[in-house]
Amino acid sequence: MTPEFYVTAFVTLFVVIDPIGTTPIFVALTQGMTRGRRRAIAVRACVTAIAILFLFGLFGEALLGFIGISMPAFRIAGGLLLFLTALEMLFGRRTRRRQDQSEVDDSGPEDDPSIFPLSIPLLSGPGGIASIILLTDQTSGAPWAMAGIFGVTTVIFAIVLMLFLVSEVIERALGPTGILVVTRLLGMLLAALSVQFVLDGLANTGLLA
Repeated sequence: MTPEFYVTAFVTLFVVIDPIGTTPIFVALTQGMTRGRRRAIAVRACVTAIAILFLFGLFGEALLGFIGISMPAFRIAGGLLLFLTALEMLFGRRTRRRQDQSEVDDSGPEDDPSIFPLSIPLLSGPGGIASIILLTDQTSGAPWAMAGIFGVTTVIFAIVLMLFLVSEVIERALGPTGILVVTRLLGMLLAALSVQFVLDGLANTGLLA
Protein backbone atom coordinates (compact mmCIF):
# COMPACT_ATOMS: atom_id res chain seq x y z
CA MET A 1 0.00 0.00 0.00
CA THR A 2 1.14 3.54 -0.75
CA PRO A 3 1.92 6.12 1.97
CA GLU A 4 -1.06 8.13 0.71
CA PHE A 5 -3.35 5.23 1.66
CA TYR A 6 -2.15 5.32 5.27
CA VAL A 7 -2.50 9.09 5.37
CA THR A 8 -6.10 8.69 4.20
CA ALA A 9 -6.65 5.94 6.79
CA PHE A 10 -5.25 8.16 9.54
CA VAL A 11 -7.40 11.14 8.58
CA THR A 12 -10.54 9.02 8.24
CA LEU A 13 -10.17 7.28 11.60
CA PHE A 14 -8.99 10.42 13.37
CA VAL A 15 -12.02 12.37 12.19
CA VAL A 16 -14.49 9.59 13.00
CA ILE A 17 -13.04 8.76 16.43
CA ASP A 18 -12.72 12.52 17.02
CA PRO A 19 -10.26 12.73 19.95
CA ILE A 20 -10.66 16.51 20.17
CA GLY A 21 -14.44 16.40 20.28
CA THR A 22 -14.49 13.53 22.78
CA THR A 23 -12.04 15.13 25.21
CA PRO A 24 -14.53 17.68 26.67
CA ILE A 25 -17.01 14.83 27.18
CA PHE A 26 -14.32 12.91 29.09
CA VAL A 27 -13.81 15.95 31.30
CA ALA A 28 -17.54 16.16 32.02
CA LEU A 29 -17.84 12.42 32.76
CA THR A 30 -14.88 12.36 35.15
CA GLN A 31 -15.49 15.65 36.90
CA GLY A 32 -14.67 15.47 40.62
CA MET A 33 -12.66 12.23 40.33
CA THR A 34 -9.10 11.83 41.50
CA ARG A 35 -6.28 12.00 38.96
CA GLY A 36 -5.54 8.29 39.41
CA ARG A 37 -9.14 7.27 38.81
CA ARG A 38 -9.37 9.50 35.74
CA ARG A 39 -6.22 7.87 34.38
CA ALA A 40 -7.62 4.37 34.93
CA ILE A 41 -10.89 5.26 33.19
CA ALA A 42 -9.01 6.77 30.24
CA VAL A 43 -6.84 3.66 29.79
CA ARG A 44 -9.80 1.26 30.15
CA ALA A 45 -11.90 3.19 27.64
CA CYS A 46 -9.13 3.30 25.03
CA VAL A 47 -8.16 -0.36 25.41
CA THR A 48 -11.78 -1.51 25.12
CA ALA A 49 -12.49 0.67 22.08
CA ILE A 50 -9.36 -0.38 20.20
CA ALA A 51 -10.12 -4.06 20.91
CA ILE A 52 -13.61 -3.64 19.42
CA LEU A 53 -12.26 -1.96 16.28
CA PHE A 54 -9.53 -4.59 15.86
CA LEU A 55 -12.11 -7.38 16.06
CA PHE A 56 -14.24 -5.77 13.37
CA GLY A 57 -11.15 -5.08 11.29
CA LEU A 58 -10.20 -8.76 11.40
CA PHE A 59 -13.61 -10.42 11.15
CA GLY A 60 -15.98 -7.72 9.92
CA GLU A 61 -15.75 -8.68 6.26
CA ALA A 62 -16.36 -12.37 7.04
CA LEU A 63 -19.41 -11.38 9.07
CA LEU A 64 -20.74 -9.34 6.15
CA GLY A 65 -20.18 -12.25 3.79
CA PHE A 66 -21.99 -14.58 6.15
CA ILE A 67 -25.12 -12.41 6.10
CA GLY A 68 -24.87 -11.78 2.35
CA ILE A 69 -23.70 -8.17 2.16
CA SER A 70 -21.14 -7.36 -0.54
CA MET A 71 -18.22 -5.02 0.17
CA PRO A 72 -19.25 -2.49 -2.52
CA ALA A 73 -22.69 -2.27 -0.88
CA PHE A 74 -21.12 -1.87 2.54
CA ARG A 75 -18.67 0.72 1.19
CA ILE A 76 -21.57 2.81 -0.16
CA ALA A 77 -23.56 2.42 3.06
CA GLY A 78 -20.48 3.22 5.14
CA GLY A 79 -19.78 6.31 3.05
CA LEU A 80 -23.34 7.53 3.54
CA LEU A 81 -23.08 6.90 7.28
CA LEU A 82 -19.83 8.85 7.46
CA PHE A 83 -21.40 11.67 5.46
CA LEU A 84 -24.24 11.92 7.98
CA THR A 85 -21.64 12.03 10.75
CA ALA A 86 -19.87 14.83 8.88
CA LEU A 87 -23.12 16.81 8.61
CA GLU A 88 -23.68 16.40 12.34
CA MET A 89 -20.18 17.74 13.01
CA LEU A 90 -20.62 20.68 10.63
CA PHE A 91 -23.92 21.73 12.19
CA GLY A 92 -23.01 20.98 15.80
CA ARG A 93 -25.49 18.13 16.21
CA ARG A 94 -22.84 15.53 16.99
CA THR A 95 -21.49 17.50 19.95
CA ARG A 96 -24.99 17.92 21.40
CA ARG A 97 -25.74 14.23 20.90
CA ARG A 98 -22.52 13.22 22.63
CA GLN A 99 -23.30 15.52 25.52
CA ASP A 100 -26.73 13.91 25.83
CA GLN A 101 -25.11 10.45 25.85
CA SER A 102 -22.66 11.57 28.52
CA GLU A 103 -25.58 12.56 30.76
CA VAL A 104 -27.21 9.12 30.65
CA ASP A 105 -25.31 7.99 33.73
CA ASP A 106 -25.15 10.82 36.25
CA SER A 107 -25.66 9.07 39.56
CA GLY A 108 -22.35 10.18 41.04
CA PRO A 109 -18.61 10.75 40.59
CA GLU A 110 -17.73 7.17 41.54
CA ASP A 111 -19.55 5.65 38.55
CA ASP A 112 -17.36 4.19 35.82
CA PRO A 113 -18.09 5.64 32.35
CA SER A 114 -15.17 3.89 30.64
CA ILE A 115 -17.25 1.27 28.79
CA PHE A 116 -20.45 3.26 28.33
CA PRO A 117 -20.56 5.88 27.01
CA LEU A 118 -16.83 6.51 26.46
CA SER A 119 -15.77 3.29 24.72
CA ILE A 120 -19.21 2.56 23.24
CA PRO A 121 -20.53 4.53 21.42
CA LEU A 122 -18.21 7.55 21.62
CA LEU A 123 -14.85 5.99 20.65
CA SER A 124 -15.95 2.85 18.80
CA GLY A 125 -19.32 3.74 17.37
CA PRO A 126 -20.90 2.80 14.03
CA GLY A 127 -18.75 5.28 12.12
CA GLY A 128 -15.49 3.86 13.46
CA ILE A 129 -16.60 0.27 12.86
CA ALA A 130 -17.67 1.06 9.30
CA SER A 131 -14.41 2.92 8.63
CA ILE A 132 -12.07 0.18 9.81
CA ILE A 133 -13.97 -2.50 7.85
CA LEU A 134 -13.77 -0.37 4.71
CA LEU A 135 -10.07 0.34 5.20
CA THR A 136 -9.05 -3.25 5.95
CA ASP A 137 -11.01 -4.41 2.91
CA GLN A 138 -8.80 -2.24 0.70
CA THR A 139 -5.71 -4.12 1.92
CA SER A 140 -6.99 -7.32 0.18
CA GLY A 141 -5.97 -9.29 3.27
CA ALA A 142 -2.25 -8.52 2.94
CA PRO A 143 -0.78 -9.04 6.44
CA TRP A 144 1.61 -6.08 6.36
CA ALA A 145 -1.08 -3.74 5.04
CA MET A 146 -3.50 -4.93 7.73
CA ALA A 147 -0.80 -4.39 10.33
CA GLY A 148 -0.35 -0.88 8.97
CA ILE A 149 -4.06 -0.10 9.46
CA PHE A 150 -3.95 -1.45 13.01
CA GLY A 151 -0.78 0.56 13.61
CA VAL A 152 -2.54 3.72 12.45
CA THR A 153 -5.48 2.91 14.74
CA THR A 154 -3.10 2.37 17.66
CA VAL A 155 -1.44 5.74 17.03
CA ILE A 156 -4.83 7.47 17.03
CA PHE A 157 -5.80 5.87 20.32
CA ALA A 158 -2.43 6.87 21.76
CA ILE A 159 -3.41 10.43 20.85
CA VAL A 160 -6.83 9.90 22.44
CA LEU A 161 -5.23 8.66 25.65
CA MET A 162 -2.77 11.55 25.71
CA LEU A 163 -5.56 14.09 25.23
CA PHE A 164 -7.64 12.43 27.95
CA LEU A 165 -4.75 12.63 30.38
CA VAL A 166 -4.23 16.34 29.72
CA SER A 167 -7.86 17.11 28.92
CA GLU A 168 -8.33 19.84 31.49
CA VAL A 169 -5.33 21.80 30.20
CA ILE A 170 -6.47 21.49 26.57
CA GLU A 171 -10.01 22.53 27.38
CA ARG A 172 -8.80 25.68 29.10
CA ALA A 173 -6.39 26.45 26.23
CA LEU A 174 -8.84 26.03 23.33
CA GLY A 175 -12.03 27.15 24.99
CA PRO A 176 -15.49 26.42 23.59
CA THR A 177 -14.84 28.46 20.44
CA GLY A 178 -11.58 26.69 19.61
CA ILE A 179 -13.13 23.26 20.02
CA LEU A 180 -16.04 24.35 17.81
CA VAL A 181 -13.73 25.53 15.01
CA VAL A 182 -11.66 22.33 15.05
CA THR A 183 -14.81 20.19 14.98
CA ARG A 184 -16.12 22.06 11.92
CA LEU A 185 -12.82 21.64 10.04
CA LEU A 186 -12.76 17.91 10.79
CA GLY A 187 -16.36 17.67 9.57
CA MET A 188 -15.39 19.13 6.20
CA LEU A 189 -12.58 16.59 5.80
CA LEU A 190 -14.86 13.71 6.73
CA ALA A 191 -17.52 14.85 4.24
CA ALA A 192 -15.00 14.73 1.38
CA LEU A 193 -13.66 11.33 2.45
CA SER A 194 -17.16 9.87 2.77
CA VAL A 195 -18.04 10.95 -0.77
CA GLN A 196 -14.87 9.20 -1.97
CA PHE A 197 -15.99 5.99 -0.23
CA VAL A 198 -19.34 6.15 -2.05
CA LEU A 199 -17.66 6.78 -5.41
CA ASP A 200 -15.30 3.83 -4.85
CA GLY A 201 -18.25 1.58 -4.00
CA LEU A 202 -20.14 2.63 -7.14
CA ALA A 203 -17.03 2.05 -9.23
CA ASN A 204 -16.68 -1.50 -7.86
CA THR A 205 -20.28 -2.26 -8.80
CA GLY A 206 -19.62 -1.13 -12.37
CA LEU A 207 -22.17 1.67 -12.18
CA LEU A 208 -19.43 4.23 -12.81
CA ALA A 209 -17.40 3.86 -15.96
